[in-house]
This record gives sequence, structure tokens and C-alpha cells, in this order.
Amino acid sequence: MTNKSEAILSEVKKVIVGKDEVVEKVFLTILSGGHVLLEDVPGVGKTTLALAFSKAMSMSYKRVQFTPDTMASDVLGFSVYNKETGKFDYKKGAVYCNFFLGDEINRTSAKTQAALLEAMEELKITVDGKTLALPDPFVCIATQNPLGSAGTHALPDSQLDRFMVRLSLGYPSVENTVEIVKDRFGKDPLDSVSAVATTSDIVEMKEAVSKVHIDDELIEYVASLCDKTRGFTDVEQGVSPRAALATVQMAKAKAYLSGRDYVVPQDINYVFVDVCAHRVILTPKARIKKTSAQTVLTELLNSIPTPSPRK
Repeated sequence: MTNKSEAILSEVKKVIVGKDEVVEKVFLTILSGGHVLLEDVPGVGKTTLALAFSKAMSMSYKRVQFTPDTMASDVLGFSVYNKETGKFDYKKGAVYCNFFLGDEINRTSAKTQAALLEAMEELKITVDGKTLALPDPFVCIATQNPLGSAGTHALPDSQLDRFMVRLSLGYPSVENTVEIVKDRFGKDPLDSVSAVATTSDIVEMKEAVSKVHIDDELIEYVASLCDKTRGFTDVEQGVSPRAALATVQMAKAKAYLSGRDYVVPQDINYVFVDVCAHRVILTPKARIKKTSAQTVLTELLNSIPTPSPRK
């Protein structure tokens, strides 16, 4: 792990207590050039996590609290007629930043949700026929509550597939809850987070991740895992090639964070379930049994022999 990487994680862990693995996986996603869906109950620190990362990495940050009346133009921006010049001036939307937080993304309409598709996949947006590149790096973190469906619009498969990982913070332990409460006596813990990296540092780290080597044997291992989801027990629809690409990217980032310039099988196993769980559709029978995608994919992972690690 580089000094910059370690410093970023240390700053975020000042405010996200006892969730080191989730913090690391969010950082892996950022280094992989991907986006994160945080699915969790209210009040566990989803927004705080996003704010801490943006602050530690000196990223421009914008947030949209999605509601039923949020419009695509609120996200992408819009053109306004300028009577002095006789031309239309583009007014930037919230998505034009380094770090975009879409809070409760399932509270808004499918039309507004879809406004993020081009930004997340191609790192650009199109408004009134004009295409604009987003700042580099660009990261989208979206949140949603997994419980309750009143007033929500479930993300379609195509939208879910744009998120590299789906993560959950979960409830803190009693000890961590005590620490969280004490940390908030008369102060905002986010004030203690310092900028320890620049956007240029993040771009350099992403380039370093892209150069991490992965053996053909391990690429075949990833392909086999993804292929088996398409006919595995309790799975109605398996993952697409995008999931294989995302798994390889995340495994490379894990190797980089571990101080290696090559991928080992354990890197793949570490990220596979988080990359693929939101991309599979379980059979009606599995859903009736309340079987989780994570459980199914963990069983799948254990059913395929792990290649021997590189020597």
C-alpha cells in the first residue's frame, strides 16, 4: 500500500468506525474507476462515508437528495436562452463534479435515474445535443434503503449493472456505537478529516492499477465464475461480461493496495461477491425461501477450485 493510499484510508476511518472492509472496498472501486451502490438502513453513515472520501481526496463534491419530483435537468443541467448574445448558455447540473452522491436514488423516477447512465458508463453527459466530458476522476456513490417499497422506483437491471459494487455498512457493534456517540459530543467528526491527496494523485493511482498484471489463468478463472452464474442453482439470470471486467479491475486494485504488481486468486475471491451479487436475478423459488444473492454466490465461489497462487 502506498503512503497516499494508507493516508486516505486512515482519514476516512476517523469517521467510519469498525467498518474497515467496507471502507477499503469503496476505495478499491474508486481506484478501479467504478461506482458504488450503498444499500443500507438510514443512519449508519452512508453519506458520511462519501463526504469523508471526497474530503480526503480533495474532490469537488455535490449531492442530490432524490425525490419524486427531481428532474433529469437537476442532475445533468440545462440550457437557458441569453437574450444579450442570442444564444443558449449551458448551466451545469449537480453531476458536473469529481464526487457525486445520489442520496436515496430509488426515491426518484426512472427517467431521472436514467440521466446518470451515460455519466457512469462513459464519463460524459449529453444536454441538448451537446456532449460534455466530466471531470477526471469522476465517482458516483448512490444510496438506497433496502426495506420498504412505498414511494420508491426500483433500479432496473441496466442501471444496477452500471454500479461496480453494491455494499452495505450494516449496524455497528455496541463498542463502536459508544465510540461514535462520544466522537460526536459538541463536534462534527468530518471536521477532523484532512485532505491528504489530490485529484492528480487519484488519477496516477488509477493508472498504476491499470498496469497491474493478471495471468491468463486467472482471467479464465474469472470467466468461469461468471459463466457458472448463468446456470447455477437458484439463479434465473447470471452476470454479463461487464461483471467479469469489473471483477478483474477490482482484483487489480486489491493487488495494488496490497503492494503487489500482480493479481493472486485471493484478490478475485475478495471482490467477486460484491461485484456480482446485485447483477444476478434469483429464481422465484429462491426469493420465496429468502435466499440472498450473496449466499448463492459464496456457494458458487466455493464450488470452483481456486487456481494455485503465483509463485
